[in-house]
Amino acid sequence: MGLQRRILVPLSLSALVMFGLSWVWHGLALNDLRDLTIPLGLYIALAAVAYLIIGAILTFSIHHAMANGWIDIRRAFPLKAMLYGAVVGFVVYLIALVFGMAFTGGKLMHMVVDVLWQMVEQCLGGLMVSLGIIYDLHKSFLENERAK
Repeated sequence: MGLQRRILVPLSLSALVMFGLSWVWHGLALNDLRDLTIPLGLYIALAAVAYLIIGAILTFSIHHAMANGWIDIRRAFPLKAMLYGAVVGFVVYLIALVFGMAFTGGKLMHMVVDVLWQMVEQCLGGLMVSLGIIYDLHKSFLENERAK
């Protein structure tokens, strides 16, 4: 259960929050989803897979950074995870832009707003990973205390 909780909780939390934020941004705020050229169900399935992959990247890389001492759990851990998420969001936007998968029509202002939103979205994904890791550490501590 430890490995499942250590990986699946942060991954699931981050993927759900990022997918939900994406739906709010593109579906409600911008209403971009009405202009899709593919069926909505296919878009939702592909977006869910994409956010699971992004959540996995965030989860495994934050665990890796903790294991190597690049991120210390005792010093502003959620903020550092959020910063890491923002960097991942910037990279994800660049990849989407290069492959022509961005919703923006090429106007600079739209691109700036979209990249900032992507960074906020993944920033909150990083926060969810950190909260999932903190939850796992707390549960592990309680399990170890009960075992004594």
